[in-house]
Amino acid sequence: MVVVTLQRNKCIGCNYCVELAPNQFQMSKKDGKTVLLHANNKKGFFTLRSNDELIFDACDNAAKACPVKIISVKQV
Repeated sequence: MVVVTLQRNKCIGCNYCVELAPNQFQMSKKDGKTVLLHANNKKGFFTLRSNDELIFDACDNAAKACPVKIISVKQV
């Protein structure tokens, strides 16, 4: 299982995550911040739990590219 967490309120809208993992992230037209698709929100932390191990590399690359380091990705 892959767990991806996003602290959306700290997003600066650089778009790197969308470029590297377009199936998991998209930019909001409302505020220009990223949205983690199919995620649950708990106190500003958006978490996606997926059994699709194939998303790990793309999400990990997005986390590494994020200039404000608000994305975490782990396999459990």
